[in-house]
Amino acid sequence: MAQFDVVTARLVLALARDGSIARAAERESIAPSAVSRRIADLEARLGVSLFDRTPQGVRLTDAGQAYADGCRAILRQVEDLDVVMADHATGRRGSLRLASTSSALSGRLPELLALFAREQPTVSLQIQEMTAAAALSVLEDARADVAIVADYYDFAAFAVEPFEADRVWVIAPPGHPLAARIAEGGEIPFAEATVHEVVGVRQTGALDRLINEAARKLGRSLGERVRVDSFPALVRMVEAGFGIGFLRRTSLHLLAGTDLVAAPLGDAWAQRRLLIATRKDAPLAAPLRRFLELCRETRDPELDREAP
Repeated sequence: MAQFDVVTARLVLALARDGSIARAAERESIAPSAVSRRIADLEARLGVSLFDRTPQGVRLTDAGQAYADGCRAILRQVEDLDVVMADHATGRRGSLRLASTSSALSGRLPELLALFAREQPTVSLQIQEMTAAAALSVLEDARADVAIVADYYDFAAFAVEPFEADRVWVIAPPGHPLAARIAEGGEIPFAEATVHEVVGVRQTGALDRLINEAARKLGRSLGERVRVDSFPALVRMVEAGFGIGFLRRTSLHLLAGTDLVAAPLGDAWAQRRLLIATRKDAPLAAPLRRFLELCRETRDPELDREAP
């Protein structure tokens, strides 16, 4: 086989992940025509088809899956070797590559990163905001050192530990029947909240799936009247009186400047957490080791005793 091409290998993984030449090209900052040409040249050289092409996108063939697995393993080894060498080098700045959801960046993470940056001024910080699924994907591909995401995913391939409590809350406008119940204090059962009209959020993230799964178990459909694409829009629609809504604790800052009221849900499934994920058995560079230490030193001790 000819010399291994890192750029093409990353394109194979991007295509496998996104199923779209256009999205992979955007992710890798390369023209779609260049992506197609590189993959076609690779298939010609290998003598196999790596992808099935359809009007809906591309999908790995069996041969493509084997090649993608090999690419991922090689790229991980390259990244891991760089980590090992960095700890042996002298005078090297080092880096910390973090992939995070927007909810994590709305909680204590920015202050923690500021503390880390003051303590480690020579370390380069690379922070990517993305969905949890994308964050875990770049972590698995060794394109991030650590990911901070919601706990509603399969973490079999990762080492995880708690980062921050992120319980689900219900919000309502003043004057709404549920507002009086919230004013009494305490937790609100999800079943009690969902007898009211709910402003829905399109299913793009962990909270959306979590809420809709809980509603399905109750035999209810949410967001029949109004459905929005973002949590700021949800807050505005609740404020306008279109119904109640649900937010994670780390998103409650969106209520600032409104007269909305909020209370935590009492259901066990609503006791969610944000988790720190790293790759199992991967070497940890000094900057990452220190960041993990700071995470442990500054988190709420009660968090370790809460069930995910």
